[in-house]
Amino acid sequence: MTKMYHYATVSKALDELNENGFTYDFNLHEEDIAKNPQKYEIKHIYRYEGDTDPGDEAVVYGIQSISGKKGVFVAGFAANSVTEAAQALIEISIKNRAKS
Repeated sequence: MTKMYHYATVSKALDELNENGFTYDFNLHEEDIAKNPQKYEIKHIYRYEGDTDPGDEAVVYGIQSISGKKGVFVAGFAANSVTEAAQALIEISIKNRAKS
């Protein structure tokens, strides 16, 4: 089940996820997420909306691979910052919500 959390900052979300074993940085290997989204499950989602600057908006995902590796993926929320991997995670999130 995907859980959504609210923290004051992205760094607080990352700290909490790290404390819960989400230590791998999937941003460094985002091409695998884009090519193989079926190998990943979103465990946690955190959305941060900047108060005044839309450039401050971000989504923090706590994800787990089918091999058991737990980590984070941080995606910008601006239209020009959505990568293939971020789009794959959005689609996984939408698909999981449809199952509920």
